[in-house]
Amino acid sequence: MSPPYNVLFLCTGNSARSIIAEVLLEHWGRGRFRAYSAGSFPKGEVHPLAIETLERFQLPTTGLRSKSWNEFSGADAPPLNFVFTVCDRAAHEVCPIWPGHPATAHWGVEDPAAVDGSDDQKRRAFIKTFHELEARVRLFTSLPLDTIDSMALQKRLDAIGKTQTPGGENA
Repeated sequence: MSPPYNVLFLCTGNSARSIIAEVLLEHWGRGRFRAYSAGSFPKGEVHPLAIETLERFQLPTTGLRSKSWNEFSGADAPPLNFVFTVCDRAAHEVCPIWPGHPATAHWGVEDPAAVDGSDDQKRRAFIKTFHELEARVRLFTSLPLDTIDSMALQKRLDAIGKTQTPGGENA
């Protein structure tokens, strides 16, 4: 087996979406991937409903933390193979130069932490985000990364970010 692919999920605050994506890729990647997450302006803590959602689906939450993307742009950083933005704001920001020139794509998902409403409405938003990211991560982990050429790979990564759910919403 080849060494695991290093994947970084980016968001502005690194408190919800990118954290959830990190955990999902660690789970569904089954050792083929090493997942990380970071933010351009990290909140400094993981959103409590992100933790609650991950635990609801029996996924590990130990060691999760909100961190800056600067941790992944220096000489000590793991060499990245893929970088995915999961929020529209981070997709439009000027990103650091990533060592190794990883493949990049935008997989925008609505911010569940921005939902106003009852606790139940907020929980539903986090669960929706979880399922949207899970669908994309599962598609990504099914790609034949060892045999696909870079142009075809980029098209597939971009298409995953535009995946539609049966209800017509972005997945």
